[in-house]
Amino acid sequence: MALKSWLSIAADCHFSLANIPFGIISTRTRPTPRPAIAIGDYALDLDQFSTHNGFAALSVIQPHQHVFSDTTLNAFAGLGRPMHTAVRKYLQSVFLETTPFPDVLKDNTSVQEACLIPLKDVKNHVPMQIGDYTDFYAGLNHAFTVGELFRGASNALQPNYKHLPVGYHGRASSIVVSGTPVRRPLGQILEDPTAEIKKPILSACRKLDIELELGAFICKNNNMGEPIPIDEAPDYIFGVVLLNDWSARDIQAWEYVPLGPFTAKNFASSISPWVVLSDALEPYRTSGLDNDVEVLDYLKEKSKNNVYDIKLEVELRSKWLHN
Repeated sequence: MALKSWLSIAADCHFSLANIPFGIISTRTRPTPRPAIAIGDYALDLDQFSTHNGFAALSVIQPHQHVFSDTTLNAFAGLGRPMHTAVRKYLQSVFLETTPFPDVLKDNTSVQEACLIPLKDVKNHVPMQIGDYTDFYAGLNHAFTVGELFRGASNALQPNYKHLPVGYHGRASSIVVSGTPVRRPLGQILEDPTAEIKKPILSACRKLDIELELGAFICKNNNMGEPIPIDEAPDYIFGVVLLNDWSARDIQAWEYVPLGPFTAKNFASSISPWVVLSDALEPYRTSGLDNDVEVLDYLKEKSKNNVYDIKLEVELRSKWLHN
C-alpha cells in the first residue's frame, strides 16, 4: 500500500515517501553545500530543518545534528545504519498525510518556506567525499559482453570470474555529479589491431562507451588487514547511486594488458546526486541466479535473498538524433 503525503507528490515521481534519498545541495541565496532529502518536487534543507527544531521529536539524532551542517554526507553516513534508519523513518512520518508531528512542518508555513526548496532551484553536488573507488563486474552478461569485445566469444569469461568478485581501482578524484560535462579522452589507439607490427597513434577516443551501473557508498571502517565477514557487509553500505562508468574502448584495448585499464577508465565517472538508502531497497530483495561453481566458504552468504530486483534503463538523447 502506497504511503500518502500531505505534500503533493505525483504518482510517477521518483522521490516518493517510499524513497527519501539524501544528497548535498546549494542554492543561489545560500551557496554553501549542505545535506538535504528529495521529496516530490522539493528538497528539504536538513540544515535549516535542524535549525528550526525539525528534529525535536527525534531524540536519538539530537546530539549529532551538526552532521546536517557539513558539506558532505560522510559524517551522517558514519553514524551507522541504525541512525540512518531512524532519521529516514522520522522524515517519512513528518511528511505522512496523518503525520503525528503536524506542528513540525505540515501546519508550519514559516518552516516550510525556510526548508522546502523547489528542486529546480537547487544545485546538486557529489554527495560524499570519496576516498577510494573500486569498480566490479556485477553480472555474468556484463562480464561476458566486455570480455567478448577484447578476447572474442570463446574466451570472453576468464577462469576466475565465477570464483571471486572481479574489480579494479578507479580514480576517485574524477568522479563527478550527473550533468557535469565530460571531455573525450586522448590516448594511444591501434588503428589496425590486425597488423603484424603493432604501432599505436595518439588520438582522441573514437569508441566512447557508456555503462549503466549501480554505485554503493560505504559508511563504516575496518582495521587495515582485517576482513569483514560477508554476512556483516550490509551494515557497511550507506546507500546506492546510479553510476556511468565512462569507457574509452579503443584506448582500453591497447593499454589494459597486463595491468588493467588506466586512461581508458579514469577520465570520468558520473554518479547521480541522490543516495537511495539501503532501507529503501529492502522490499526489493530477491534471490539471484545460481552460480554453477561453488565459491569458497568466506564468500558464502546465509541469506538467499542477496540481490535487489532493480529495473534500470538508458535513454540516449543527442542533438544529432534530432537533425
